[in-house]
Amino acid sequence: MTALRTRIRALLVPVADEQGFVASAPVVAVREIFRRFWPDARPYRKQIAIGLLFLVLVPAIEAAEIWMFKLVVDEVLVPQELGPLLYIALAYVGLTLLGGLISFGDDYLAAWVGERFLLNLRTRVFAHVQGLSLHALDRRRLGDLLSRLTSDIQAIESFILSGIGDALSALVRIVIFGGVLLYLDWRLAAASLVLAPLFYVLARWFSKLVKHAAREKRRRGGSLSAVAEESLANAALVQSLNRQDAEVARFRHQGERIVEAELASTRIKSLFSPLIDLIELLGALIVIALGTWALTRGDLTLGGLLVFLAYLTQLYGPIRDLSRLSNTIFAAAAGAERVIELLEERPSVVDRPGAGALADVRGRVELRDVTFRYPGAERDALSGVSLCVQPGETVVIVGPSGAGKSTLARLLLRFDDPLAGSVRLDGSDLRDVTLHSLREHVGLLAQETLLPDVSVREAIAYGRPGASADEIEAAARSAGAHAFVSALPDGYDTPVGQRGRRLSGGQRQRISIARALLRETPVLVLDEPTTGLDAEAKAALLGPLARLVCGRTTIVISHDPEVVAWADRVVTLEDGRVVGADPRSLVLSP
Repeated sequence: MTALRTRIRALLVPVADEQGFVASAPVVAVREIFRRFWPDARPYRKQIAIGLLFLVLVPAIEAAEIWMFKLVVDEVLVPQELGPLLYIALAYVGLTLLGGLISFGDDYLAAWVGERFLLNLRTRVFAHVQGLSLHALDRRRLGDLLSRLTSDIQAIESFILSGIGDALSALVRIVIFGGVLLYLDWRLAAASLVLAPLFYVLARWFSKLVKHAAREKRRRGGSLSAVAEESLANAALVQSLNRQDAEVARFRHQGERIVEAELASTRIKSLFSPLIDLIELLGALIVIALGTWALTRGDLTLGGLLVFLAYLTQLYGPIRDLSRLSNTIFAAAAGAERVIELLEERPSVVDRPGAGALADVRGRVELRDVTFRYPGAERDALSGVSLCVQPGETVVIVGPSGAGKSTLARLLLRFDDPLAGSVRLDGSDLRDVTLHSLREHVGLLAQETLLPDVSVREAIAYGRPGASADEIEAAARSAGAHAFVSALPDGYDTPVGQRGRRLSGGQRQRISIARALLRETPVLVLDEPTTGLDAEAKAALLGPLARLVCGRTTIVISHDPEVVAWADRVVTLEDGRVVGADPRSLVLSP
């Protein structure tokens, strides 16, 4: 036993530093897991109470059905009398129909509560993830996040609802069947329960191994999902560099680690089951021996002995279930630990207490001695940057890669907060206004065109869902998108595909411009809007871009000479500092 435990634990040592592997989640006590997630089940207290009633009724009916068998033996078979058979048969039919009805209600109610619990918990966790800061999401692997939102949350339901329900059901069955055994013959019942503590001892011993194996299975499952998502998301890169075989090998390597964990878990379960079977067999043999002796003495009828063995089987079943339940709970707890770790992640940018909403924004943007450093970085991304953009002006930010241009854009949308200094809109520190109202007044046209997998119409109206069809079409016309959209198979109802891949790069960018035009934000941030486009696509895009920036406060990050030509001022960043700018762009209000 000791050697087996050592081998299994050695196999399941976490490989935290292996490339492609997801780190282990911190260990959380079972009691804490229950405390964290039981509130999600509180809205279903009435349904859970009805389910508890079913838990009592189902084994009670089963006990009555078994008792009918005793009556058949003692009142029909042994005396060879057919008279009592009719009422016993009718009782059997009635109990069977009632048991079936209650079992149906129990199963349906359990599924109803379980699925709604899962839906609400998944929604809560997903909403939490949506509120996390971008750099926090960038640190995590998307495939692992998806694994936590699906299978790991499913494990929580197995613990909070199914696990607790199974435990209560087992306890009720033990009470009912144990009570009937004591009623039939307390001496036989006592003898049959002598071995019951062995179930607990074995369960305690094996649960420590199961807990470790379950954590590794969950972690390695997250790693496999992460590798698959990354590879498929970069399919064009993989195929262009002929890296398909390498990606398959990487996927297989992660799969092999899951196989190792699964085999280790199977070894544990395979050893546990026959030991439990042996205990049950010993208990049954003891009862048969003592029961036969009681039968010869006339202390027990034949029907009573047969029914006693039937009840004993029903009693050992829930005892076995309870001993296995600890293994199930620890396996489910491994998934819960990963979800708790995700919920413990706090967004770095939140609304301050008392933050106000922006209204009647003119569009004056100011950076006052702004300094910012990314977590874990060795140097500042921005250092003492000051800048002022007047309402309606266009300022182009230029500089080498890594100079801090995109960081400046992130601060304007408050994806991050400066470590020192302040970013202001119409004189208000962005930290003093609500995130929702800020992003309603500041638009972003990112370097990577971001489109959800919806129709063209929905993609344009994504930032303003209540827009009418005429407003959507007007925005598309201004963005130069109406002609190609009309030529699509279903026009504005044509799906754009995942990340807009059914459209060309220029078409995606014009859809994004139409979306920005429809929102009509007074402040715009454009991050390399023409990057990656050929000459023809860029030429078609410049007109719509010019219409987009007209009359709005616009900060453009670009090295395209044709875009820079629009600038009222050009600001040069280098190593996180302003090294060149029109003097007017540095004038700050008192």
